[in-house]
Amino acid sequence: MGVTLRQVLELVGKLDDSSGENAPRERLRRFLHENVKEAAEIRDYVQECINASGEQYSRALQDLVNHLGILLGFEVVHGRYQGVQGQIGFDGHWISPKIEKRPEFHLVVEVKTTEVFHINTATLVSYVDSLISQKAIQGWKNALDLYVVGRPDPEIRQLEYSIREEWRTDQLRIASVESLLSLAEMMTEYDVTHDDVLTVLRPSGPSVDSLVDMMTRSIAQAEEPEEEKMILGQPSTEGTVAYWLTPVKADEEATAEETIRTLVGKEEVYAFGDRTPGRKDLKPGDWICFYATSKGVVGHAKVASRPDKKMLSTKVRHPDKYPWQFQLSDVRLYLENPIVIDDELRSRLEYFRGRDLSKPWAWFVQATRRIGKNDFDILTQIELPKSRYSR
Repeated sequence: MGVTLRQVLELVGKLDDSSGENAPRERLRRFLHENVKEAAEIRDYVQECINASGEQYSRALQDLVNHLGILLGFEVVHGRYQGVQGQIGFDGHWISPKIEKRPEFHLVVEVKTTEVFHINTATLVSYVDSLISQKAIQGWKNALDLYVVGRPDPEIRQLEYSIREEWRTDQLRIASVESLLSLAEMMTEYDVTHDDVLTVLRPSGPSVDSLVDMMTRSIAQAEEPEEEKMILGQPSTEGTVAYWLTPVKADEEATAEETIRTLVGKEEVYAFGDRTPGRKDLKPGDWICFYATSKGVVGHAKVASRPDKKMLSTKVRHPDKYPWQFQLSDVRLYLENPIVIDDELRSRLEYFRGRDLSKPWAWFVQATRRIGKNDFDILTQIELPKSRYSR
């Protein structure tokens, strides 16, 4: 098992803006530069930051996001943790060097850990204006402000509205850390280039998450058939119990946890889309666990009916996108104590047997997939009642 972020932070000391080679922030950044070469490793550390609280973890997240910028191919200038008068207050300044016909491009980054915050878009815009005045950036045609959010929330939609209403779509973007991690993993595994990353970060709308979601979902589903064949060996059939993992993301109306609490916990219902993997195979008696993106597995339940185009609950949002509803029973939620899929846990999963645990692994939680009973037990960490159908 690798070193946890908590252990690293205990070694480097309290993060602050003090300077010098042995300052805690420099020790942390040096550790990341020398030891963290893969996005999958950053993902584990980011999960720790999101699941923890306090200034130390908020500041560590800022350094992790900046290190992620390096993996994405940018030259990175670290900002201060805490602003002071007379200095530009950005969290990070990412520079894409000029190459042949592509001009130099700059991202001025602001990192937010949680969903509850107040953002003044004019503040981040002023950072770019100041850098232009100092001739560090040629002009707005070569720059973009980027908000990076650790845990997106429906309230972030208000920021998107503000960006549009203030006519700043050519200046401001929003991205979750999850989306940036996915881009870094695609650079490693799928020949996505730094120029491709720039293309994604400069779309027509203010948020890049939907485009990255589409790309990662396609990659995750492409992994599915090979993994099913290799690990499980045979399809789900009547008379056998199948076990499923399904991801739940925040949307414009609710967090992933709120969706699970309301739909799974209170309504005992869940819904799939037309193209959700496994929709046609899911059946009564199967078990399904729910992964809240960037948090961990936060609940599980027994499947009580096949997915059908019946309105079992009016709480299903966007029923046009998720028309296949099914009933649940034996629901157990542990929203406050998520099962984090870190490297130690992955090392015990059959799905990762023979895999390099330092390599990207997000594909595992980016699409609904069938898993083995042992993996399900590990992911839920709760013993299931014995069934005559268990394999």
